[in-house]
Amino acid sequence: MTSGYKTIDAMIETVKEKFGKEHKISVMFENCISNTLSTTIKTLDDGSVFVITGDIPAMWLRDSSCQLRPFLLFAKEEPEILKMVTGLIRKQAECILTDAYANAFNESANGNGFQDDRTEMKPELWERKYEIDSLCYPLQLSYLLWKNTGSTEHFTQTWLKAARRVIEVFKTEQNHEENSPYYFERSNCIYTDTLSREGKGALVKKNIGLTWSGFRPSDDACIYGYLIPSNMLASVVMDNLREIAQEVYKDQELAKEARDLSKEIREAVEKYAIVAGEVKDFYAYEVDGFGQYNVMDDANLPSLLSMPYIGYCDKENERYQNTREMVLSERNPYYFPGKVLTGIGSPHTDTRYVWSMSLCMQGITSDDKEEKEAIFKMLENSDGGTNLMHESIFADDDTKYTRPWFSWANSVFCEFVMDYLGYSVKLH
Repeated sequence: MTSGYKTIDAMIETVKEKFGKEHKISVMFENCISNTLSTTIKTLDDGSVFVITGDIPAMWLRDSSCQLRPFLLFAKEEPEILKMVTGLIRKQAECILTDAYANAFNESANGNGFQDDRTEMKPELWERKYEIDSLCYPLQLSYLLWKNTGSTEHFTQTWLKAARRVIEVFKTEQNHEENSPYYFERSNCIYTDTLSREGKGALVKKNIGLTWSGFRPSDDACIYGYLIPSNMLASVVMDNLREIAQEVYKDQELAKEARDLSKEIREAVEKYAIVAGEVKDFYAYEVDGFGQYNVMDDANLPSLLSMPYIGYCDKENERYQNTREMVLSERNPYYFPGKVLTGIGSPHTDTRYVWSMSLCMQGITSDDKEEKEAIFKMLENSDGGTNLMHESIFADDDTKYTRPWFSWANSVFCEFVMDYLGYSVKLH
């Protein structure tokens, strides 16, 4: 099997040299990196690129960014990959301008998806769950493409308009209760698929610097509206935007606005999200600003575990290490030890189902070779014979899993393997 790209095929051979040609990790890497390219990416008639998440025929702004992130390592040498990522960024900017509160989009205005939800649905939208990270990831993908290839082709006036819209929404949602036009309700569903208080969600303290999110990256409703990993990512992305505004657009006013918002959100995270432990302080997953907080972590990205990966801090950061210790323990209610897998799951799936994506993120954010190798062993023993990643796997039985075709998980696995070999996406 060849990918059709010299640099990707060379990477596949590098993996085989490291692990062994017939080693399960080598086989899985080749399948995972090829699967994303061959099954999820479609170039539309206008040249933009639509990326489905796998077994659902819609494009999530978050998922699509993460699905193509590993390919940033090849985009500088492969014009077609550069064109592909640029085309995705173009489509994402158009989606944000269609509706900045939507998380998932249809290929066209075909009316597919959750059109009966009580919110301002449009036929272009598959789903309209507002998630901070849905606005963050396209901007970060744009920044990382620039930093890893030098290309600025994607920084168009449409992109700039979308970036300004992101700032506008983040600022609006700093006072969700009084300023936000957003509401969301779904009928005949589990409670995590809808928002309380006639679609406004749980009450949060206004104007404290944090920005509100209705839903988590899992598409589950937040318990407390200030979702800390997503606020962390928003702070990072606003600083990315500051640099883009300064260096590419030469727009000092926009640069200042982005810098100030980044600083405001980060300071609020450090003020409101710290849980004072008996011995060690760590970050909460969600807070409301009134003093209530949620101690947990979720497998979906961004997570507390992924803080160095998203660029919020270094791996060695003491509070990150304290938080990592907490989330990789049974103090996290979604940490599941098992016979086949031990790792972080999600309330989005059944109890004691570990997500392969969280295991990969645990490996990427570790400097411990033994820990990384133990994770590889778990991953190769938990594919259910498919040689691909899944959404989640029952901790005691790898034949019980959810979503056999989940491209986001495949891509994070590829990043983990390449990171282990010393190849990682430049964050700056």
